[in-house]
Amino acid sequence: MGIAVPKVFISYSHDDQAHKKWVLDLALRLRNAGVDAILDQFRVGLGDDLGSFMEKSVAESDRIIMVCTDTYVAKANDGLGGVGYEKMIITSEYMNQIQTKKVIPLIRQNGTHNVPVFLKSRLHINFSREDEFELQFDNLLREIHGSPLFKEPPVGNNPFESVIEKPAESVTDKKKELLRIWADYYNDGNEFLSVYDIQHLLSCSRIFAEIYINELLGDHYIKKGSTWVGSEYIKGYLLTDKAKMYAVQQGWVTA
Repeated sequence: MGIAVPKVFISYSHDDQAHKKWVLDLALRLRNAGVDAILDQFRVGLGDDLGSFMEKSVAESDRIIMVCTDTYVAKANDGLGGVGYEKMIITSEYMNQIQTKKVIPLIRQNGTHNVPVFLKSRLHINFSREDEFELQFDNLLREIHGSPLFKEPPVGNNPFESVIEKPAESVTDKKKELLRIWADYYNDGNEFLSVYDIQHLLSCSRIFAEIYINELLGDHYIKKGSTWVGSEYIKGYLLTDKAKMYAVQQGWVTA
């Protein structure tokens, strides 16, 4: 099964030909970047039912980009024209769901950041400056694809937590988890790990990383080793034959 292509409906007002061209270019850029951008300029012809197109597009899309100009905001607030109809659909179906992220307000005005009243509490993206277009387009694309520039890391261990307060079984669990991860690394052709590597893999403090290392050394599952990384000589640890056999017994390694 292939990766699902996000579907995005672009809602805007026909302010003038320059604005229609800007929206068209935005839609083309999105489509070229893996987004099924739905735009009336692509799909609505003479004699088509505009209301049905809007209703279907809003219902079937994953996200809705509302290109906010002063004209768009005024029509949306007053419920005028096609924009007003889209506003009616969106507010009735989605805006009452407080947690919804379906609508993305896009600021296109110069000098003002007005959005329709029902979008006042929503975070918006600012495309008002042409010299920042590429930056904001990257931000918009990452939002649509669910690929943020900065991903929230997991919460690590409390560095001030006493070793005595740490449940004894958690050390055993972490040792087993570390061996399992180490076996995967070994299968990928890299069995050498430094203290920093172990600390990062387990998301723990250096103190606890050293505790797990000493436990594994005492059980003869790992041994001291070293390697060169570029021009830097790194000290670390390697798996023993006992650890490799344990990995096989646990089913972590298959023939």
